Amino acid sequence: MRIAQVSPLYESCPPQLYGGTERVVSYLTEELVRQGHQVTLFASGDSRTAATLRAPCERALRLDPRCQDPLPHHLIMMHHVARSADAFDIVHFHADYLHFPIFAPLWGKTLTTTHGRLDLPDLPALFREFPMMPLVSISDAQRAPVAWANWCGTIHHGLPIDLYEEGCGRGGYLAFLGRVSPEKGLERAIEIAGRAGIPLRIAAKVDNADFEYYKTRIKRLLKLPGIEFVGEIGDNQKGAFLGDALALLFPIDWPEPFGLVMIEAMANGTPVIGFRRGSAPEIIDDGVTGFVVDSVDAALSAMPKIAAFDRRRVRRRFSERFSVERMAREYVELYDHALRRRGVDALVPARLAEQPTRVAA
Repeated sequence: MRIAQVSPLYESCPPQLYGGTERVVSYLTEELVRQGHQVTLFASGDSRTAATLRAPCERALRLDPRCQDPLPHHLIMMHHVARSADAFDIVHFHADYLHFPIFAPLWGKTLTTTHGRLDLPDLPALFREFPMMPLVSISDAQRAPVAWANWCGTIHHGLPIDLYEEGCGRGGYLAFLGRVSPEKGLERAIEIAGRAGIPLRIAAKVDNADFEYYKTRIKRLLKLPGIEFVGEIGDNQKGAFLGDALALLFPIDWPEPFGLVMIEAMANGTPVIGFRRGSAPEIIDDGVTGFVVDSVDAALSAMPKIAAFDRRRVRRRFSERFSVERMAREYVELYDHALRRRGVDALVPARLAEQPTRVAA
């Protein structure tokens, strides 16, 4: 199958440091190539891939000091994709909704994975304006605010099975990995670790948009006993960081669409203590790969049980549920359905083909 993967340009594929969406796009792309598909990846020029790379910009925009506005670069990429659309059987978008106006007439050969939160007030109008665009959610919880949109299915993220190895958890610390921002719950993580009397290591980036929050709310907390701020880390450091941790703290305060770090922890055999928001109850098998809790007190109550977790069982459940092979297989099934649907549409009057066929999730 001839497949185009269209990534955001903020990070390379895979990212050099932090980056969730681009990381997933990279894993999916490489697995599709491994399975024998002809894949073209639209991504930044510093991406590394076995696919054919089409790069509208030289390097990831977040790390390029010359980039003042990412929008022009993304519009250029959409133009490049549109000009070569006939070369592909399916065009799979991961870069929000910029392509909707351009590709609405070609909706039958597109798939759009929504990677962000969908409870924002402006999004319902967008989905109503473009009801023909086939969508994929990354968790059932993510799609709930717009459950009526044109969903083809939910496909959870996946990681290469051999990306990480089972860790020992002997570092004696709790881990926090992600962004320093109010919705990620770092203040809660620091409180949980402090009250539990367990060291906390924080591997996180600070975006410009969150710098004021970091300066006024977080910086002073990093001076507390047992708190270590590691900073932003890449894939080559994640294995040791997560594998040596007793548990990953995921005390989110927002409707998390997926939370890639949860399955990264599980891949290392490290259990997750996550708050009951967004996708967390879908991703964590309560009592098997971690605990889903509703409060700081509940997280503290779960802490003594963490040491007894079977890390082999945690990693085994990760392999069963969150492999990149499973993710790619499920996407290929949707690609195949799109091709079959186009074959049917070609046999019916054009006016009947204007509305998409809904696919049960």
